[in-house]
Amino acid sequence: MIWLALALLAVVAMTPLAVSARRTARARGRREAALALHRAQLAELDRDLADGQIGPAEHDNAVLEVQRRLLAVADTAEETPSGAATAPLLTALIAVPAAALALYLAGGSPNMPSIRHADVMADAREQAQQDDALIAQLRTGLAKMDPKSDTTREGYVLLGNAEASRGNMPAAADAWRTALNARFDPTLAVETAEAITESAGHVTTESAALFRRALAEAPPDAPWRPMAEKRIAGVK
Repeated sequence: MIWLALALLAVVAMTPLAVSARRTARARGRREAALALHRAQLAELDRDLADGQIGPAEHDNAVLEVQRRLLAVADTAEETPSGAATAPLLTALIAVPAAALALYLAGGSPNMPSIRHADVMADAREQAQQDDALIAQLRTGLAKMDPKSDTTREGYVLLGNAEASRGNMPAAADAWRTALNARFDPTLAVETAEAITESAGHVTTESAALFRRALAEAPPDAPWRPMAEKRIAGVK
């Protein structure tokens, strides 16, 4: 089945090139440009006569001269595309699919069985359940520990990181709040304020207070300082 799909893709991709190779349209050279120019001159002479810019005799003489040039150009040999011009296209029709096949065989795995979408979703649900169980165990264990100890604080920081990685920003903010209550850290305060802001959809009173305290206690070269200042700009 995979080979049929690859063949169909190759046919679709190379069809425009094949059509170009078979097309026998005339080459647009000097002859065609000269013919177009002389026809335009004839039309311009007719307009000048209608507008009264030239007389009938002058118009007839000019038309005869342009027609003479037109016939002279028409008698010249017409340029046609040579076989050498289409040879690169024909070569590409064969070389491009062959090169693509070679690259696929070198790095692909055509014999590997496909994975069903249902299986992928089932694995994702199982992984999410395992993550839920581990986070629940961590939360339960931290609740039994001294909330002021450094070990407990680090545990809540890890808990907040885990919740943030899953996109659960309210839970991440709760865990980081507990860590901040044990010991304030400007960087963690900014992360907590960002989580609160993302959860609420705007800078709240709590997040603004965290931003201000972090700015007050952080070093002047803190990398997040411009962002925090922008967050609280205009917030009372």
